[in-house]
Amino acid sequence: MRKATLRRTTKETDIEAAIDLDGTGASAISTGIGFFDHMLDLLARHSRIDITVSAKGDLHIDHHHTTEDVGITLGQAVKQALGDMKGITRYADVHVPMDEALTRVAVDVSGRPFLVFKAEFSRDKVGTFDTELVREWFQAFAMNAGLTLHVETLYGSNDHHIAESCFKGLARALRAALAVDPRNAGEVPSTKGRLG
Repeated sequence: MRKATLRRTTKETDIEAAIDLDGTGASAISTGIGFFDHMLDLLARHSRIDITVSAKGDLHIDHHHTTEDVGITLGQAVKQALGDMKGITRYADVHVPMDEALTRVAVDVSGRPFLVFKAEFSRDKVGTFDTELVREWFQAFAMNAGLTLHVETLYGSNDHHIAESCFKGLARALRAALAVDPRNAGEVPSTKGRLG
């Protein structure tokens, strides 16, 4: 069963998260940040990972701590649910269009975290959400899930569309990379015999 449930509590946030890597894309997201909830809903739907997140954070300060800590918690949940990673496809890459924006995402579920993130936003905010927090979330998620992750928006002008194409790109790449390959069943997809 590739599932995990985690709780992360600090002086800044209190987050509960649950995932099912073999779900249907169902989501129940409540972070107090509307745009961020929308992005996590997209992540669940297009990855086919069931995601539940309940987050309470110091939103009276800003959205930074809540966004980052949700990334940490979801990343740790993915890593826990993957276990020894036997049978996974491991690599995937996609191009995802969102109207005028096009983003390329490549992932290696390697256990060796690294992020390359290249997306430029023309505004400081989408709604009340700071656009700089898009990268912040990807950083926290990749580091804690143990992903080598490359995200690059090739072009685009609408910041909502750019952010959405990044999250949808991650979703589709995860859907492919986390899938169990029947030809790989029971084997860790590495010549080392282990990942990480």
